Amino acid sequence: MTNTDYLHPRDQILETMDRIYRHRMTTTSGGNVSIRDGSGDVWITPARVDKGALRRDDIVQVRPEGTQSGLHRASSELPFHQAIYAARPDLSAIVHAHPAALVAFSMTRTVPETRLFPQSWSVCGEVGLATYALPGSAQLGANIAKEFAAGFNTVVLENHGVVVGGANLTEAFQRFEALEFAAQTAIRSTTLGSARPLSAARLEAVGRGRKELPETDPPAPTSEEKELRRTLCEFVRRGCQQRLLISTEGSFSVRLGESSFLITPAHRDRYRLSPEDLVRIDSGRRATGQTPSRATACHEAIYRKHPTVKAICFAHPIHATAFSVTGVPFASRTIPESYIVLRDVQRIPFGQPYDDVDAVASAVSPRQPSAILENDGVLIVGTSILDAFDRLEVLEATAEALIFSGRIGAAAPMSDSVIDELRAHFLPE
Repeated sequence: MTNTDYLHPRDQILETMDRIYRHRMTTTSGGNVSIRDGSGDVWITPARVDKGALRRDDIVQVRPEGTQSGLHRASSELPFHQAIYAARPDLSAIVHAHPAALVAFSMTRTVPETRLFPQSWSVCGEVGLATYALPGSAQLGANIAKEFAAGFNTVVLENHGVVVGGANLTEAFQRFEALEFAAQTAIRSTTLGSARPLSAARLEAVGRGRKELPETDPPAPTSEEKELRRTLCEFVRRGCQQRLLISTEGSFSVRLGESSFLITPAHRDRYRLSPEDLVRIDSGRRATGQTPSRATACHEAIYRKHPTVKAICFAHPIHATAFSVTGVPFASRTIPESYIVLRDVQRIPFGQPYDDVDAVASAVSPRQPSAILENDGVLIVGTSILDAFDRLEVLEATAEALIFSGRIGAAAPMSDSVIDELRAHFLPE
């Protein structure tokens, strides 16, 4: 994993803007990113330079007295970056962009609900709304800084976009990504029904009884384990690229032996994971010095109950998560591929993956490999990393098709006789 503490601000900005642009969360000309370093200098993306082809020399340095160094002028939005930094000494990075879902909220002058699932709430908190003013103007800077001064870290700009701040650029990006994901999910859910946000009590209670696993020194990794580490990291990164996972949430694991497995770590950017970041679990003990995903106990319970399960994924694909926040049943009897790969999709109550892991392990199995987690995404089990990832893709593609169909007319499910035929041909008991 790249340690951004040792990356120059130019390189941090390049990497972050590349992720924003490649994930279609801004346009060639839209958005800007900045970092304030320890000396007070602000490093910021330039004005009128293609965001999809930035080079490190394009990043502009702005000194505290206002002088600039670089090949280009600083972004025209520099004034509001400076206003935010003046209002919030604790912030050292800012992301401003125009992702479509958040622009939709800015056009309606409303903010997305971040209590739809625990991670968006814990990462973003309450969202502010800044009054419109001319882009690049001192008034816009004052309007935005007012919201940040009130304690908001994520602020929607009326008829403009969104601004997010963080203690560092990783934190700012993660807040931006989580807020955009919440907005996307909220919009998708309108086709299905009303999204149901979580109460403060439910958010506070989830996972309260979790215990930290004891440590152990794992054996030296075999060639097989090294290959599994590499493969798992590749699929986690692909999941982030395809918007099936987000950098702050989701867990993916692969079985090593009867009572051992590898799992993604807690509080680490999934997109940047490297093989050594994965945490080995042996008989309920974690590798010394590492912190596994908060869902580790649930992964372990599933592996213990189902010896043929070789990989498990908790994820937050946008369309499938819309089903999780509305309570609408997920209909997998749509096309043969969906039913063959997903079977009948289960629904698991909120909080159960952390508070009643044995119940979750009983709800999923090789014959019932897919589940919607109420207000918390989806759960997939598979016979390999590839099998689990493919099932995750099919689940999301099916969810998207179901949402699209709702805009056309009533979807016709496959009949019981068709399902019986599919089972006999493709899913013999």
